Amino acid sequence: MTLTPNDLIGYVERDLDADLARWFSDRSHVIVPVETRPVAPMLDRLPPVAATALAAFDRRVRSGHMPQFLDVYDWSYGFDFAANDCGILDADSQTALTDDDVYSIGADGGGNLYVVLTDGQVGLWFHEEDVVEGDTRFDNLDVFLWSAVRYQAVRAGVLERAEVEADFLSLGQDGALRPDVGLLSSMK
Repeated sequence: MTLTPNDLIGYVERDLDADLARWFSDRSHVIVPVETRPVAPMLDRLPPVAATALAAFDRRVRSGHMPQFLDVYDWSYGFDFAANDCGILDADSQTALTDDDVYSIGADGGGNLYVVLTDGQVGLWFHEEDVVEGDTRFDNLDVFLWSAVRYQAVRAGVLERAEVEADFLSLGQDGALRPDVGLLSSMK
């Protein structure tokens, strides 16, 4: 059976905890300060399915019990772009976005931040260009987190690339398939 993005709707609520326990139970837990930027204003701007996924992820992040798998730290979760004098441009490199238009959920290990956009997509904000590239996107947070968990599991050596490669291809997500920066290209 071919996996589709629709098959993953509800992943954060339904399966994320089990996957993290299966592959990352030995990792330290995510801890973010109480004063971390609230997610509630962003939830009001998202489509319902995206808001449900982000609210569920936020509960897990703030619980202090979620294993570290996505570089979720006080500097990467709920990042305040304006307070840190960082610009945010949309994929056209001209349209300015604000903190109201994105919510950062973690980092890629190279200083770039994964952000949820108001349309529910997840994209990668490149710190050198201040741009959320268009061809780094995932349809929604459920698809992104499913992909990120498996990417990290392969990198950690607890899951074989061959076990997930066909699913990554069938999902057809730019953020996984883009040469050089997509998750699949850097999975070793």
